[in-house]
Amino acid sequence: MSMQSPLATSTRSGFLIGYLESLSMVERLHRLLLDVIKDEFERLGILDINAVQALLLFNIGEHEVTAGELKTRGYYQGSNVSYNLKKLVEMGYMHHQRCEIDRRSVRVRLTSKGRHVREIVSELFVRHAEGLEKNGVLNIDALDRVSHSLKRIERYWSDQIRYIY
Repeated sequence: MSMQSPLATSTRSGFLIGYLESLSMVERLHRLLLDVIKDEFERLGILDINAVQALLLFNIGEHEVTAGELKTRGYYQGSNVSYNLKKLVEMGYMHHQRCEIDRRSVRVRLTSKGRHVREIVSELFVRHAEGLEKNGVLNIDALDRVSHSLKRIERYWSDQIRYIY
């Protein structure tokens, strides 16, 4: 008697195949986004910061946050957030200061050097948005549908984490 895994048995489902292809696409798009950011910084001769760090600076923006808030606000998903914050402070892209109330907590904000990096990433994203629309890759309705679908998946996954034992 042959035992097949649930995945092997279910792969006949068109929905499962589409779901797995979508997951793969999300992973590829994230890696490609980091490559695009890395390429932009290499083109500009800014080599002391990596794409993950640049994206982190972009997402923090004008906010003053703690490392914990970076994850809860969805600015950063990586497990090495403390490492990247430490490196960004050492390289002069961020200020850090102990919280007055909770001395264990450190608040961070961008320096002028960090704001410059944020502006570079922002300009890159503006060029991409204009190019996507101008070249007919996406229009506002299609973009709204994609965003809505991704938010629904995010909500579903979040519920799975919260409510499954």
